[in-house]
Amino acid sequence: MTGWILGLAAFGLFFLYDWNRVFWRRAWMKPCFTAGCLLLVALGAGFLRDALARGLSVRLLWLAPGAVSLWALIYALFFALPFDDTYRQDAGNRKVCRAGIYGKSRHPGILAFFFCFLFLGLAAGERQLAQGMFYSALNLLYAWYQDRVIFVREFSDYDRYREEVPFLLPLGRKAGL
Repeated sequence: MTGWILGLAAFGLFFLYDWNRVFWRRAWMKPCFTAGCLLLVALGAGFLRDALARGLSVRLLWLAPGAVSLWALIYALFFALPFDDTYRQDAGNRKVCRAGIYGKSRHPGILAFFFCFLFLGLAAGERQLAQGMFYSALNLLYAWYQDRVIFVREFSDYDRYREEVPFLLPLGRKAGL
């Protein structure tokens, strides 16, 4: 039960972090994003521990694509975006990053997150797989919240970006544009 609650708490911290950045702007709430990330790292480490505790088996083969997915997630969140502008500055009248993967999908980290927890769950067991899919559903809800509530206020050109770039699947530009 703890993993379910901690996952919910992690995404609750993400929601608060974004809301604070756009609306409240309280300095003491800035660490919410880092705290949410640390909770998810701890949960993922628990999945890895559970997978390794099962001993050597075919299930451990799922850890290789899980590691690739984790790398893709870290890249999407921390290297494909200008770090200081994204995570250290308050929200304001800024422009959207359209470079690289963010020119193909508005939320490219969603798929990487999903596959990371899918593969970790497949390696660790059914309970962890269910929890990982729960975290992925929360992550999708979080991306929708950012897309509809936060980013339209944070970025001056987000409405146009939404018209031109798909929400999730990087299938190229939207049809007709």
